[in-house]
Amino acid sequence: MFQSVSMTRQTSMESPTFSPLYRQIKGLILQSLDNGEWRPGEAIPSETELASRFSVSQGTVRKAIDEMASENLLVRRQGKGTYVASHSDPRAFFRFLRLVPLSGAIENTRSTPLECWRAKAGVEAARVLGLKAGDPIIVVRRLLEFSEKPVVVDEIYLPGEIFSGLSLEVLRESESSLYSLFENKFGVRMIRAEERLRAVAADRISADLLGVSEGSPLLSVERTSFTYGDRPVEWRRGLYSTAAHCYLNDLG
Repeated sequence: MFQSVSMTRQTSMESPTFSPLYRQIKGLILQSLDNGEWRPGEAIPSETELASRFSVSQGTVRKAIDEMASENLLVRRQGKGTYVASHSDPRAFFRFLRLVPLSGAIENTRSTPLECWRAKAGVEAARVLGLKAGDPIIVVRRLLEFSEKPVVVDEIYLPGEIFSGLSLEVLRESESSLYSLFENKFGVRMIRAEERLRAVAADRISADLLGVSEGSPLLSVERTSFTYGDRPVEWRRGLYSTAAHCYLNDLG
């Protein structure tokens, strides 16, 4: 029988750490996802099957899955079952991209890769990505357009070992979003991200790419994305033109 409480050995001056049973089950499901037992877009076993597998009640499994669904790790489909969330799902597109038009209109988006090169991680990139200075990385620069107007220019840093096959040709041939490409070709799924925002002035290069005047105000968005196990696998620095768009964050 799976133990209902786990306790980490502490020193006599510290309090023990307890983990609810459903959180332990959640951890085991996450481990299976990390190991690739169930791929993005695939159905996971039923609650009954998982309850039998882990020797717990179906209610405990349901509570674990409910929490994972609320975190966009799993997707419940009425009458079909529970599936591993995927970046290939169109509904996931704006989960990480929070830029919306001020007009409220629905706009077509297009990602245009500009450059892709191999480099050695500097001190900052190594720190953010959990690498050692000098480790191989891949740097991507791309332009994101809304209704054929440039709005975002991104510079993206990726661990070289994980994304060793990534090239400008691969990026140009892909018809999916970057995160969908990372997921399907390299087996890396971004499950959460941290962002830092600040206002900056456009330099000459970014001004030319975004079609604005040098010195125009831009929104700088620095993002670190994590996969299973809270491992950082992407560091992204983007410049957003907000003349006709705003950054929307739903706090509800």
